[in-house]
Amino acid sequence: MDGGSWTARILARVMSTNRAPEPRPETSPWVFSTREMGRRPGTMRTVTRSVPGPGAERADEAIGLVGVLAVPPGSPVELDLRLESVSEGVYVSGTASAQLAGECSRCLDELDEDLEVRIEELFAYPDSVTEETTDEDEIPRVVDEHVDLEQTVRDAIVLELPLAPLCRDDCPGLCPECGGRRADLGPDHRHETLDPRWAALRERLPSD
Repeated sequence: MDGGSWTARILARVMSTNRAPEPRPETSPWVFSTREMGRRPGTMRTVTRSVPGPGAERADEAIGLVGVLAVPPGSPVELDLRLESVSEGVYVSGTASAQLAGECSRCLDELDEDLEVRIEELFAYPDSVTEETTDEDEIPRVVDEHVDLEQTVRDAIVLELPLAPLCRDDCPGLCPECGGRRADLGPDHRHETLDPRWAALRERLPSD
């Protein structure tokens, strides 16, 4: 992994929530069983699943940055994945798609858009060489013949989010004087500016 990819991966883990305690209940919608593949390299299975996102009462666990751009509370994340048994563990690939909501960083208009990201992650077996030669935080693990995809999907989505989302690339933003949307105000919108040195004199002049 090159330096840029590693930096991006660390940023994603900082922006998203911490890893969930392992192991988690098998009933978690983010957890997938690998038992039927039986550690036979080349064996694979495809899965599709709709996973509900965190509710409004769990805003601190939101996928993304609430108020900027994030998966809305309770909105589903659609998973279309392939789980493949390899010598070192289980390789998961596919896509995750979700609806995003937030606001434009310039004009503060509401944003509503769809996002689809690629998922590619190796989950190492507990006794694999990969586990012995990597630090704990560098690669996720197969736990009790299950893989937990939540952190992987969170990272993939967060890495695709812009730091300053825009309603359009050429959004003119807000007028710094009145706060109106420049796109609505028109090109002739102006505010009179008065040199503060003349302000006191103007107050003494009779009004028309």
